[in-house]
Amino acid sequence: MIRKTFISEIRQILQGALRHTYRAINFAMVQAYWSIGHRILEEEQHGSNRAGYGDALLAELAVHLTGEFGKGFEERELRRIRQFYQAFPIRDALRPELSWTHYRIVIRVEDPVARNWYMLAAADNAWSSRLLERNITTKHYERLLSPGSVILDKDHAAANQVVRDPYILEFLGLEQPAIYSESDIEAAIINNIQSFLLELGTGFSFVARQYRIKTDTRMFFIDLVFYHFILKCFVLLDLKITALTHQDIGQMDMYVRMFEAMKRRADDKPTLGIILCSEKDHSMIKYSMLEESKQLFASEYSLVLPSEAVLTEQLGRAAEMYRKAKIL
Repeated sequence: MIRKTFISEIRQILQGALRHTYRAINFAMVQAYWSIGHRILEEEQHGSNRAGYGDALLAELAVHLTGEFGKGFEERELRRIRQFYQAFPIRDALRPELSWTHYRIVIRVEDPVARNWYMLAAADNAWSSRLLERNITTKHYERLLSPGSVILDKDHAAANQVVRDPYILEFLGLEQPAIYSESDIEAAIINNIQSFLLELGTGFSFVARQYRIKTDTRMFFIDLVFYHFILKCFVLLDLKITALTHQDIGQMDMYVRMFEAMKRRADDKPTLGIILCSEKDHSMIKYSMLEESKQLFASEYSLVLPSEAVLTEQLGRAAEMYRKAKIL
């Protein structure tokens, strides 16, 4: 009788080969679309100078290709293929980890710097096309550049390089304006820990919920504790369903100091503390320890998925408030 482990090994070999074949075929099509886009643009530029020639070219080409290859080459798709080439004119810059579906999504990003970042992030972190679309919709990259947030540089990592603002937590399924407690949000995060880790960003690993710290006289519980394996430090998260207060800042400062004294290991970098709140006042932050601290941060969160327009407005408003607070 054949051993089950032997069958399992053969199955894994075949599945690995099929995945490799699928990726190779997929990227071959991506490269083909790039070449088609290149030739379309080349033909438009070196063809007739008549107004509307490009539109007529795509319409006629669509008729020929659709008749032979099917619906994947309608005029709208050919426009997308041309846009793909224009967005990524250097063929060697394309990432083989990404499918045509990934590229169809990422070419919608107008900012070339952001577009390239999304392409690289999707490839490096194995984002599905659905996750890529979600991160673009929630302006993942732009939130990394918002006041109080910076992009994590793996080669020159620093303590203030893990925080973004705001955090979008629509995947928790807690639709506003229903009333939720902090423990409800905490429980929802635990139930969706993989999605939450992705929202936090690269390098986070979950350690514990309601982490207990005991002093000589009292017991304290930290909502969520993570470890950042790039920065090599613990990250404490405190959830608040209300606007940020000075008491919240003081409490987190105490948690960080206690964690430093009792839990930090000799090879760990300084502990970070992040307060997740429903709202914050940048002018208040200016006159609190958050202004100068390299270990304490406060970020807003949203339980619903805002539209791109609304999120753009929120980021712009936050930047303006931050600028005004700086000059007060």
